[in-house]
Amino acid sequence: MASSSMSASGSWSVKDNKAFEKALAVYDKETPDRWYNVAHAVGGKTPEEVKRHYELLVQDVKHIESGRVPFPNYKKTGGSEEEKRMRNLNLQ
Repeated sequence: MASSSMSASGSWSVKDNKAFEKALAVYDKETPDRWYNVAHAVGGKTPEEVKRHYELLVQDVKHIESGRVPFPNYKKTGGSEEEKRMRNLNLQ
């Protein structure tokens, strides 16, 4: 899946994925040389690699939207310290 750090096009770090997301927001499907521009923005990736990463992302979204990916079963816990502080705030 594209959401993991590995894809068919190699290793994608959190930094790579963030740059990829930002580049997709800048270079939409109407942009000439879109994949070249996205690859340049990410750095260290070819246009073919970023296009494949995008295709995997689209597949992931389709699987999620079609209900093929189950919702995680999160256990209710006390939450993080920050969450506890936010719940205890008395906003008036």
